[in-house]
Formats: sequence, structure tokens, C-alpha cells
Amino acid sequence: MKQTFTSPDTKGYYGKFGGAYIPEMLHRNVEELQSKYLEIMYEKGFRDEFNALLKDYVGRPTPLFLAERLSKQFNTNIYLKREDLNHTGAHKINNAIGQVLLAQRLGKKRIIAETGAGQHGVATATVCALKGIECIVYMGVKDIERQAPNVARMKMLGAKVMPATSGSQTLKDATNEAIRDWINNPTDTHYVIGSVVGPHPYPDMVARFQSVISEEVRWQLKEKTGSELPTHVVACVGGGSNAAGAFYHFLDEPQVQLVAVEAAGLGVNSGHSAATTQLGTAGVLHGSKSIVMQTEDGQVVEPHSISAGLDYPGIGPLHAHLFDSGRGKFLSATDDESVQAAFNLCKLEGIIPALESAHALAGLNQLQLKEKDVVVLCLSGRGDKDLATYMKRMDA
Repeated sequence: MKQTFTSPDTKGYYGKFGGAYIPEMLHRNVEELQSKYLEIMYEKGFRDEFNALLKDYVGRPTPLFLAERLSKQFNTNIYLKREDLNHTGAHKINNAIGQVLLAQRLGKKRIIAETGAGQHGVATATVCALKGIECIVYMGVKDIERQAPNVARMKMLGAKVMPATSGSQTLKDATNEAIRDWINNPTDTHYVIGSVVGPHPYPDMVARFQSVISEEVRWQLKEKTGSELPTHVVACVGGGSNAAGAFYHFLDEPQVQLVAVEAAGLGVNSGHSAATTQLGTAGVLHGSKSIVMQTEDGQVVEPHSISAGLDYPGIGPLHAHLFDSGRGKFLSATDDESVQAAFNLCKLEGIIPALESAHALAGLNQLQLKEKDVVVLCLSGRGDKDLATYMKRMDA
């Protein structure tokens, strides 16, 4: 039987990674989701509302743009999937709409979320405002400082931003706080996880909501080149939702090279990195078994990245499986390489990318690209939120 990468098995495993490792208090919530998510997601009324919002509210389909000057620099053909042009400025809105609609159908009255770069928090706050639902977003204190514009947007949209003050005060700690809240409020609350991480069914559910990215790429590429299949799909990976969405409809097309770019921070072996597949081992983090940056006795190692959205010590189980099986090619880019790649895109194409997406751009330097290759790069978000960081680098 042909191996498929798109769906986990009935227990939520992609190969040896996945599952649901959860405290007793959350069993009811997670089992309710497991038993109902697919049925709700593929019901006609849900699909109609989801697709209508993607079209009329988010502004999909997002363009697939041939970056001619960037292509010339690499002597190949590079298409940018413009998720930065979505309402709220990133791919995160695709999943936020899907999960909030799902939560409504489950009768939940309160939404909680975690956020690093702030884009998922903004997206969730946006959809909650649209639907008139209470929204609480957990965010590390360090991220609140470096992503001030997004914090302001969340507050303006009516969300309550709760600072996570423990640990490294970043995404991992915000996730811990959100899980704690969910344990304390199991009946009326839905936790909108922003990436392809967490207990089953979250990795599969988020990947399906984000799969609209690669669904569009296939028909857009056919229109532009005559073929639905690129030679490469490139995306940055922290937890990995934009990559899961960009890869999804190519997972079972072995001739398409899937390239994931992690954050090497100050260097993979510097002690200040978030290159999980290079540094991690199998372990359990935030409810699923995956590859985790941890010490020999299982303590999580603090990650580092200039990009708040990639500053995470794990990776989604789908990506762990792509790495472990060899189906995906995993690269890493340092803070400096990513900033340089961002400035390069600004000057060549007039597009300011998010720091997360800049890592994917930096990954292009490590690929041996041929003249006839067709590369699709997921530009997961826009750089407005990162302007302060970019300005510091310009002044340095």
C-alpha cells in the first residue's frame, strides 16, 4: 500500500510521532474534538461558511507571484505564495477562522489562544471580534515587548492579553499558560492552538485548515506554467503550520522536494538556537510526541531566534515524521542570514517579509537550484510587526 503523509492514524500518529499525552482533566475536551472535528469540518454548512469568509473577509486566494529579480539572482524560477496579503497579515487567519467556527458548533462560549510573534493572537482576536466571542490570548513577556504593534492590535480588537512570566517568557511558556487555563475551564472553553502542535487532533486539524495554501498553489501554478507540481516548496518551520499548509497537497508527490527552514539563531551549536531537528531528540511536549530540544533528563532547552514565531523548542509531529522518514529536507538559517535575506527581498521585489518568512528566503542559498526548477516559497507573513528589529539592524 502506498504510504500517505497527509493524515495521521486513528490515534493521531504520523509514523512514530503524534498522539495525545494529556492530563485527565482534558480528556473530555480532547475526546470531544477527536470524535467530532472531521464530521464538522466536512459538513456542507461549515464548508460554505469557512470558504465564504476566506474569500470575502480574508481576501483569498492569495496571489502566486513570480519574483523575477529574485529568480534572476538564483538563476531559477521563484514564485512567492503571498500569505502576507491575507487580512491580518499572515497565514494564521486561515486556521483561526476554521477553529472558531468549529468551537461555535461545539457550543463553546470562550476562546483562548497562545501566540509568539503575535500573528496568531491577532488572527484569533479578529475572528472572535467578528463572531462576538470572548477571547483571551497568552503571550510571553519577552514577546509582548518585541511584538508591541501586535499586542496593541489584539487589545484594540477586544482580546485580553495575558503575560506569561515563567521560563524564557516566550512561546513555549505562553502555551503552558494556555493549557493551564484550559484545564481550569474545560466545559465552556475552546483552545485555538496556532500551529501543527499539541495533542491529536490539533496537528491534523490545523494542517487541514492551512491546506488551502497548497490547494491554491496547484491550480495557480497550472495556470502559470502548465504543471500543478513545482520542483521545490520552501517554508519556514517553528511549530510548522505555514509549512504544513504549503506542503499538504504535495506530501504524496515524491517528485516535489519539500524544504523546511528552521531558526539557527546565533548558530546551530551556539547554545542560542531553535533548530529542533538538528538539536532535538524524541520526547513529549505540549501533548504530543515529537522531536524536542531537551537535556538528557528531559528538561526542555530554551530556544533562541530573532523571530518570535520560530522561537519554539519543538516541531509538529507531521514535520518530525517528514524529517525522520527523509521525505522533507530540513535546513536552518541564522538570525543574521535571515535579516540579510529580508533586506534582499525588500530591495529586489519591494516586499518586506516577516522575520519568520525571511528564514525560508535565507534557505534558498543552501539549495542547488537549476535554471528550469520551479520553486514555490511560502511568504507566510508581512514584516510590519518586525520593523523595530529591522531598524536596529539597519542602524548597526
